[in-house]
Amino acid sequence: MAEVLVVEDDDELRIAVTAELTATGLALTQARDLAEADAALTQAAYDCVVFDRMLPDGDSAGYVYRRRQEGWAVPVLFLTARDSLADRISGFEHGGDDYLVKPFAVAEMTARVLALCRRSADGRPSVLKVDDLVLDSARREVRRDGVLLTLSDKEFAVLEYLMIRAGQAVGRAELIEHCWDADADPMSNVVDAVVRRVRVKLREPGIIHTVHGRGYRLDR
Repeated sequence: MAEVLVVEDDDELRIAVTAELTATGLALTQARDLAEADAALTQAAYDCVVFDRMLPDGDSAGYVYRRRQEGWAVPVLFLTARDSLADRISGFEHGGDDYLVKPFAVAEMTARVLALCRRSADGRPSVLKVDDLVLDSARREVRRDGVLLTLSDKEFAVLEYLMIRAGQAVGRAELIEHCWDADADPMSNVVDAVVRRVRVKLREPGIIHTVHGRGYRLDR
């Protein structure tokens, strides 16, 4: 399930956009300003972010531009009442992938978000690397310091998600949502057991750290 963050200070519009996108099967998170958006982006990975341009704490284009300079690659759709050619060009120059002028048809907005989510999935790198740990999702291979490791499907899925979220705390519930089937309902200790097996197979020095009260974080 693709995950989308909607950042809009107009409550009525934000609720309408969220309801429409949820109806298509997307998982939605809402934010009212840049501070809430930044907190959400720190806590979870998204396939697309829908930003209103003018928010109570600033122009989201500046925020996106700064994140792009740091290597952030999540597709962004800007929503705005600013419809001049210069404004649209500015949105793209600041890192936007698409630009929709208010008022807009919600159906068109939905189609654009779905297209950006597909682009995000297609553009996800097949090879992930953190320090000397390399995961190749296409070949289903994991190597540490050049040594090929043998992981079960569940261990591979958990490690892959932790590497996608490298440097960020990932909770047990989030790992269950992304690494277990929708019908599964594993207990937290099952997640802990899988992480424990992955740690053993990765050997020292430890690269998966326990974050008290939050879950796990993978980094060097």
